[in-house]
Amino acid sequence: MENKQYSLKINTFRGRQTPEEGVLVGYGALIERLKLPIPLPHTLSLIAQKSKKYQSDGWSVYSPTYQPEETLYKQLVFAIKYEGINLLFFKAYFNNVNINELIELLHIEPNGQYSRKIWFLYEWLMQKQIEINVDLKKRKYIPLIDQNLQYAIKGSEVARQKIVNNLPGTPEFCPLIFKTDKLDNYINAKLSEQKNTYLNSIHKDVLQRASSFLLLKDSKASFTIENENPGTNRAMRWGKAIGQAGSKPLSVEELERLQQIVIENARFVKLGLRDEGGFVGEHDRVSGAPLPEHISAKHTDLASLLNGWVSANVLMQDVAYDAVLAAASIAFGFVFIHPFVDGNGRLHRYLIHHILAKKEFTKQGVIFPVSASILDHIDDYRKTLESYSHPLLDFISWKETEDHNVIVLNNTIDFYRYFDATKQAEFLYDCVDDTLKRVIPEEVNYLQNYDAFKRYLDNEFEMPDKMVALLVRFLEQNNGVLSKRALEKEFSALKKEEVKAIEAQYKVIFESIE
Repeated sequence: MENKQYSLKINTFRGRQTPEEGVLVGYGALIERLKLPIPLPHTLSLIAQKSKKYQSDGWSVYSPTYQPEETLYKQLVFAIKYEGINLLFFKAYFNNVNINELIELLHIEPNGQYSRKIWFLYEWLMQKQIEINVDLKKRKYIPLIDQNLQYAIKGSEVARQKIVNNLPGTPEFCPLIFKTDKLDNYINAKLSEQKNTYLNSIHKDVLQRASSFLLLKDSKASFTIENENPGTNRAMRWGKAIGQAGSKPLSVEELERLQQIVIENARFVKLGLRDEGGFVGEHDRVSGAPLPEHISAKHTDLASLLNGWVSANVLMQDVAYDAVLAAASIAFGFVFIHPFVDGNGRLHRYLIHHILAKKEFTKQGVIFPVSASILDHIDDYRKTLESYSHPLLDFISWKETEDHNVIVLNNTIDFYRYFDATKQAEFLYDCVDDTLKRVIPEEVNYLQNYDAFKRYLDNEFEMPDKMVALLVRFLEQNNGVLSKRALEKEFSALKKEEVKAIEAQYKVIFESIE
């Protein structure tokens, strides 16, 4: 059928240094040889001379015994077997393949699992059937996704190819996440159970107050990430919306309702789905030309993408699919699509709350202030966003509009449908873990220490609640010491020895969280 060299001998490839000289195989080699206009996978496969198999900074290195034959089919088999399912690759390949050549390829091993997987993927991605002469009556069902490589839902049987379709999405939207040691360790640690054990140990009154503070803290953090400084009322309104996360099903209408809460003043912002292009970035200070860091999905693609996004969310409610993985796919998928002119970032972080509550990782109404952790790891957050956005810029053709926006000239919809969400899932799990082990305990400890300090002030000075709050605020602002101004005005009634006793007691009680 063919006489073509697919493997590629390299020591560097598209700016990536190999851990040793070797032969590029799998998806990387196929993308290069077939000239497909898509980004490379995060991890590439290399056949090297060393006898051991190992991982090294974006490379999976294999011994010569893994070398596939120099045929398109065998390269595809290697890719599926060792690199998992890459939907973006297969969609690009199917868009460019001659259908008769594909049918011929599928007849090389028509009963084989890899032919059946390719056949299924063609019909699923392209939404049209091709006829293959094969009798699968005696064949067992095989899962499309190998769960040793990637995470999957339970799935449903497809009799035509004897395939279990365990993809966590639809042809319109289906990010995939690779199994990694970090993710497996987090999943096996059962953080949700740890959280419940911890929360059950806290007095209900303290937990209720902590939830209120954390809700406001998370709301303010989400605005701060967008370089906004909302008033307390605005932050409280958005906090109230976050507190109701998980109570309503996701839909475009629900997203538009939430956007109206986020955007306080809509005089200069068109609410609802975009009817023009969009990007994240700056404008040149002299010419006003757009300088994109991220280019949003075309506005004409939004209906299809969001329809798939809503349907994928329903599929990910499968109990077999981890809550944090689902939250990463849905929330980051939304922000990559960027369907609104404004409010996308805050809605993206709301969606994390929504999925975690919906899948009962967190109890509805008990806030899990992940935005506060994201803010504390803002550089990692930006890198996580850029790990998706920056590689795409080389494959999106665009031009500047009269109003210094962008208009995308090529077909880009599949970039937003079929992305690898592994890095996003790892980052989100890091933040969930940090929230559980640091952010929530710090707030609870603070309230418990505040109560202990208040009891001391009540017993010794019979100080009213309002004055206690003011005293604590002054001490916090001045490293545990009352300022001269405070002593001359609000607390002029205190004697010198009383001031020293209060400052000493403050340091004893609060030193555990300072």
